[in-house]
Amino acid sequence: MNARSMNVKKGLIVAAVAVLLLVGAGVAYATGPGDDSSAQPTGPNIEKAKSIALDHTNGGRVTGTEVEDEEGYYEVEVTRDDGSQVDVHLDQNFNILGTPADHEGQDDKDTPDDDGG
Repeated sequence: MNARSMNVKKGLIVAAVAVLLLVGAGVAYATGPGDDSSAQPTGPNIEKAKSIALDHTNGGRVTGTEVEDEEGYYEVEVTRDDGSQVDVHLDQNFNILGTPADHEGQDDKDTPDDDGG
């Protein structure tokens, strides 16, 4: 092989690598930040939903949010200071639909006994 054909081969290899890198970057960009299902929605409406949920639960911290959930338009998961979790479901107008507790990290001791004792 002469020097010219070696330079052409090197150029083709460099070009092929550059194309592969660009294609990979394009695929990564098109798919977004990844298939991380823990990505939380953001924006003024979700902030309003969080605020209403925290008011409803008398405080705590927001540990999860969803939009267009099966139980309502917004779902805000609040973890209370005692470790219990509550899902606050709201409609599109920020009206509270319900707050079923998950009971994660909480004793069920606050449930009254059926036998009265």
